[in-house]
Amino acid sequence: MKEYIDSDFPCYAAVCDGESVGYIVCRVDAPCVWVESIYAKPEFRRMGVATQLFEKAEELAKSFGEDTVFNYVHPNNHGMIAFLRKHGYTVINLVEIRKPYKGEQLTQTIQVGEHAFDY
Repeated sequence: MKEYIDSDFPCYAAVCDGESVGYIVCRVDAPCVWVESIYAKPEFRRMGVATQLFEKAEELAKSFGEDTVFNYVHPNNHGMIAFLRKHGYTVINLVEIRKPYKGEQLTQTIQVGEHAFDY
């Protein structure tokens, strides 16, 4: 977290009864706002904490005249994908492409549009 604060990234915390229960870190490449990290303590999940934090990121995007927040999400992060879909996020904007790591065993292929990628 210190690296984000030192980078002047906008950070928001969720507090309940004086206890920090979650946070969101945003990166601003005006006018784009990216969610770098979002976290809610396990015992506070599914209670609206992440939603309230995410709404802060959306408010930040609106302050730049935008109506969306950009999110990096690993394809197997099903929880985050479900969270984003619940909040209306359904558009894939980019695909990160890299060479396989030495010794990496890729066992799946995913289809994005007309392109197939090893995964």
